[in-house]
Amino acid sequence: MIENVTHPLGADWLGYLAAMLVFCSFYARTIVVLRVVAITSNMAFIGYAVAKGLYPVLILHVVLLPLNCVRLAQLRAMTKRLKRGNSN
Repeated sequence: MIENVTHPLGADWLGYLAAMLVFCSFYARTIVVLRVVAITSNMAFIGYAVAKGLYPVLILHVVLLPLNCVRLAQLRAMTKRLKRGNSN
């Protein structure tokens, strides 16, 4: 167990990457950056969960991924509407 922490193997790297991305999301200064980092984290966690057979983690991130994508799309659509409204 301790050796896996000091020398991660295979899918463990995905887990560490996903955790690091979650940490980075707390430093996001804009909601767009937050959503992009969250989407990337969701994808990394999905890969990690599939590789390790961690079904609760898999279910969580399979649900969160489309939610983050929809919210990002809504934010971009709202930004476009605001830009069109300001140009008139």
